[in-house]
Amino acid sequence: MAVQTFKSIFPYTQELLAEYPLMDDRQLDQAISNASTAYQAWKKCSFYDRGKILKNTASILRRDQELLATLITKEMGKTTSEAMAEVEKCAGTAEYFADHSEILLKDEILEAGYSKSFVCFQPIGVILGIMPWNFPFWQVFRYAAPTIMAGNTTLLKHAPNVCGCAFALEKIFLEAGAPKGVFTTLIIDTPAVAKILSSDTTHAVTLTGSERAGGSVAALAGSNIKKSVMELGGSDALIVLPDADMQMAVSVALNSRMQNAGQSCIAAKRFIILKDAAQDFLQQFLIQLKNLRQGDPFDKMINMGPMARLDLAAALDQQLKNSVKMGAGLAYGGEMDGCNFKPALLLDVKKGMPAFDEETFGPVAAVILANDEADAIRLANDSRYGLAASIWTRDIQKGTDMAKQLEAGGVFINALVKSDPRLPFGGIKKSGYGRELDRHGILEFVNIKTIAVSQPE
Repeated sequence: MAVQTFKSIFPYTQELLAEYPLMDDRQLDQAISNASTAYQAWKKCSFYDRGKILKNTASILRRDQELLATLITKEMGKTTSEAMAEVEKCAGTAEYFADHSEILLKDEILEAGYSKSFVCFQPIGVILGIMPWNFPFWQVFRYAAPTIMAGNTTLLKHAPNVCGCAFALEKIFLEAGAPKGVFTTLIIDTPAVAKILSSDTTHAVTLTGSERAGGSVAALAGSNIKKSVMELGGSDALIVLPDADMQMAVSVALNSRMQNAGQSCIAAKRFIILKDAAQDFLQQFLIQLKNLRQGDPFDKMINMGPMARLDLAAALDQQLKNSVKMGAGLAYGGEMDGCNFKPALLLDVKKGMPAFDEETFGPVAAVILANDEADAIRLANDSRYGLAASIWTRDIQKGTDMAKQLEAGGVFINALVKSDPRLPFGGIKKSGYGRELDRHGILEFVNIKTIAVSQPE
């Protein structure tokens, strides 16, 4: 039987917050038409005028930060402090692209034997964004801010469990002064994506989500000759060398793996520790892990909330149990109570175990021992994913040399892996293709147009 409504549920208590009816075909057709109509005027707006609206959105985000953070926490369970930080990050990103898009899309002069030749960057139309629940505001702003500043309009298909956030986002853009159709929230199920991508008025799609979802949507986009960007799963390696600043490495490792209850594509999931560093690292890590306070995400005394859905917690529980059956050692945690999953530490993880081979989307740290630096690189690259990685060493040249050998879209040396509007973000292999953020991100959904001029004699 087809789904008729999406339910918003508070993960910590399983309280039903709201139900949202799906759009019918008529409503969807109207939304697509509105986005197409809006594009015709929006593409002609100046960067200054588009930027004013993005700056207005930043102001609204900060004005309503506490209210919006409460909505995020209710719908997906992250702590209120994490939700507040997410809203602020969106505001900063809106301001960044408001201030920099004109420069990022400036005409590029080329010498090719003509009187004048250059490349200009122009919008392409209506962009479909398919976004996940784990960062329900940030994931949207990460693509929407550059997309809208480039002169495109967007349709948002958000995750079913964060419909409240999806409507809040549309409301923010409208209040900021964006014309109707520039940013539109769709409440639709997966089959409707095919209808949108088959429409001649939709021109591209960007998806952040699972490998399975990415493969399906990429196939649809390809069959309809539509541009696509895929930011998919990750099994990021955190490599620790014996000369690392161990206190900092442990602290960042814990934060990277456990923030947002471990539900992040760029979380450090595989801790690849050189044997000479293992004892020191694990001793400190276990102490900090046991000090985590998990519970009600609205309680200011806790620093980790529940996972977002029961099915997600159950899937992680199965991955952990299967890894233990195959020989991994459960050093701490792993108990599940509804969506509350106690942070876990797995030792002796090896190739072939789910904790090594699969993306573990929750608070489970998998420790893998490496014999030396070459072995660490081999282990890190022995994955079908290639999103990001980090290296911890005091020898910056060695860290840089190792970073160049890692198969990943980004490598951070002695720093937390994170997305930043000033840096391109994306992966390789099964982690997807294309880039978000910075100049590389804003160029994904523009027409890179060559203009060559010969002066008549």
